[in-house]
Amino acid sequence: MEKKNCTNCGMSNDETAKYCSGCGFELPKTESKITENMDSKKTSENKKKILPTIVGIIAFGLSYFAVQHFFFKKPSFDKVMVEVASEINKTCPLMIDQNTRLDNTIAMPDNVFVYNYTLVNLEKKDIDINEMKDFIEPNVINNMKTNPDMKLYRENKTTMTYNYKDKKGEFILKINVTPEQYE
Repeated sequence: MEKKNCTNCGMSNDETAKYCSGCGFELPKTESKITENMDSKKTSENKKKILPTIVGIIAFGLSYFAVQHFFFKKPSFDKVMVEVASEINKTCPLMIDQNTRLDNTIAMPDNVFVYNYTLVNLEKKDIDINEMKDFIEPNVINNMKTNPDMKLYRENKTTMTYNYKDKKGEFILKINVTPEQYE
């Protein structure tokens, strides 16, 4: 057994003694080797328990990422379309001209982007739908072909859908512009 010396009188005392046997002075506290060995064993055991837990967490995280990436990942352009629709919708309803209001936009599956319009001063009974279609459709097709802002949509073969309703909310016209029409 090891000894420790009193800092007051220098007398040698047992390692476990709290007070000096010579002068009664409180001896400095020291941890025994048994306590140190026990602590190092606990630390070693804790490390052995923690390591599999950490490895398990990492394995779970990687497998979760792999499953998400390979099985549930949406194509990145779908995400872009959803973000664009969301940004546009923050400004809606938006008057395009004195008769036309953009109500909202919707990003649909299969690369379809929808614009919903209301003709705020017109009723369906007062509109020649064929004449309206003949006027609007070539303009939106030309816009898809030539507008630099539509390049990303052209590259991703997006179908643009334009829905129109009258001031009472009655559906008037739907125009689809498909990639075949603007390529």
